[in-house]
Amino acid sequence: MQNKTKIKAVGCLSKLPQNFKPLFWSYNFLTIDPERNIERIIINTINYGRWEHWQWIFRHYGIKKVKEIIEDTSVSEFRQRALKLVSLLLKIKKIKYASRSAKIQAERNTF
Repeated sequence: MQNKTKIKAVGCLSKLPQNFKPLFWSYNFLTIDPERNIERIIINTINYGRWEHWQWIFRHYGIKKVKEIIEDTSVSEFRQRALKLVSLLLKIKKIKYASRSAKIQAERNTF
């Protein structure tokens, strides 16, 4: 019999790596789903993560997807310095602007 190695495809991970736990101190880490919670994972990683965390999201989601999510997320979701750095790295020229209160109001109206 051949020894077959299973390779996990990009985008098929059921849980975040344990080293992400400190980035989600205000969430129940065990319930975070890498596919369902992609926006929150990318936002928290950009704001609070180290380079190793950033590399993981780029590898797991792809640079194009990370860039799209950042561009579609309100600038108020990001820490200013983190946003400047990721904008330089990913060559992001324009980010969606919406006041925090407008975002909260929009979320309330969808329920």
